[in-house]
Amino acid sequence: MKITTFNTSIIAKEAEPIIKLFEELGFKETHNKAENNDVEFSAHRLRDANDFFVDVVEVPVIPQTYTAIRINVDNYDEAYEFFMSKGFRQAKGFAPSTTESSKYAYLVSPSGFIIDLCEHIKD
Repeated sequence: MKITTFNTSIIAKEAEPIIKLFEELGFKETHNKAENNDVEFSAHRLRDANDFFVDVVEVPVIPQTYTAIRINVDNYDEAYEFFMSKGFRQAKGFAPSTTESSKYAYLVSPSGFIIDLCEHIKD
């Protein structure tokens, strides 16, 4: 398993105020992925001039804001098994899922921090 990207991900009911805050810090949105499969969401990827990234994921049905570490990998299944073997569990209400462009899961560590594990599906 190889980590391909590693950055902060903020999951919130409303993305706009968070995006505006990071824009004031010099970040610009590079792309937005909106889906409505299992759960409606809109994932905004922001980048600054120093190549720092932050993802702001809008999920209208969640009750509060969560912060996670986004870890993109080249082999989702291997990474998922690795984290599960270390005592991670699936986040309640966020079952592992697949979209047209990615496989992902929100996993919670034994101490409570959250990982947004993702593999991009290549054509």
